[in-house]
Amino acid sequence: MKRVLIAEDEAAIREFVVINLRRGGYEVLEACDGAQALELYDSCGGNVDIALLDVMMPNVDGLEVCRRLRTKSKNLGIIMLTAKTQEMDKVTGLMTGADDYVTKPFSPTELVARVDAVYRRVAMNNAPGSVSSDTIELGEFKLNLRSRTLTKNGEFIELTQVEFQMMEYFFQNAGDALSRTAILNKVWGDEYFGEEKIVDVNIRRLRMKVEEEPSAPKHLITIWGIGYKWLV
Repeated sequence: MKRVLIAEDEAAIREFVVINLRRGGYEVLEACDGAQALELYDSCGGNVDIALLDVMMPNVDGLEVCRRLRTKSKNLGIIMLTAKTQEMDKVTGLMTGADDYVTKPFSPTELVARVDAVYRRVAMNNAPGSVSSDTIELGEFKLNLRSRTLTKNGEFIELTQVEFQMMEYFFQNAGDALSRTAILNKVWGDEYFGEEKIVDVNIRRLRMKVEEEPSAPKHLITIWGIGYKWLV
């Protein structure tokens, strides 16, 4: 069963989301604030595929819930619910470990489509399917496609599902300039209709993990006017 945890303190919005997700075939756990969301997650043993988190909530806000949930699971899909005026919260949420964000007000179609896209990625990452080659080695980095892990000089680098898929795409196309659109379509899906800046924020997050000096990257290089490429 596909399970979503929704944390939203406004009852009308929460009910709207719950109704549409259930219509989309999801089992939904409801929390009225961040503290209850964390309790629900723990009470079900982390058996949740996606967490929908409102940024502005009492007790524990959505950004802190995102941070705590990400430490509990790298495979959990996390989507932030933000207002149009919360531009910095969008970036902060992504840097904290969220996979995507949806801006209020949103339509039922948009919401379910974004949840479906993240769920497909979660399901694919959790599937035991085989891979054609176990590892890709580039310099001091080794990407294991079976265990879905990345190491640098033998040291493990913790990656979220989105970060792993981005690294896999870069490693499979090392040295090639990849456009933001190509990265967006590959990782978030052809039907994704969010903003391309989600790619830039995740690149920043990856640089903090793989580069010695994130402000002067040697591997994850910006190609101005196009996108990014990986240099060995």
